[in-house]
Amino acid sequence: MNHHLLLIIHLLSATIWVGGHLLLCFAYLPKALKEKNQHIILDYEKKYEPVGMSALALLIITGILMAYKYGVTAEYWFQFETPIEKTVSSKLVLLLLTLAFALSAQFRVLPKLKNDSSKLPEMTFHIISVTIIGVLMVIFGSFVRFGGF
Repeated sequence: MNHHLLLIIHLLSATIWVGGHLLLCFAYLPKALKEKNQHIILDYEKKYEPVGMSALALLIITGILMAYKYGVTAEYWFQFETPIEKTVSSKLVLLLLTLAFALSAQFRVLPKLKNDSSKLPEMTFHIISVTIIGVLMVIFGSFVRFGGF
């Protein structure tokens, strides 16, 4: 697939993924915390999840394909030797952190949050962490244009 098309799909997917988390973090989360109403977050998650998870899947696919186009194939992941390897590997570490938070939220926090608003602080930590990681991934991705960091 053409690199430019991969980049466009990647950027649009990042817009959906990171933008959705920024919206959750700055619009819905403060209201949920103020009102101590976990259903504000749960309702947003229910609406956002199909679009957000599709965007995340596209990010992973296009990111890997673009890494291969830059010569950073699987055997060079986590080598951190060249600037582009550092960038790709750093984004992969952040992706693994995102997946860890997603699994924790999905199987540990959200089931408890459905019936217990006292779990809002723990969910808040997850939301803020994934949002910061997403923003860092966008920033790190911008370094690819300069050959990495």
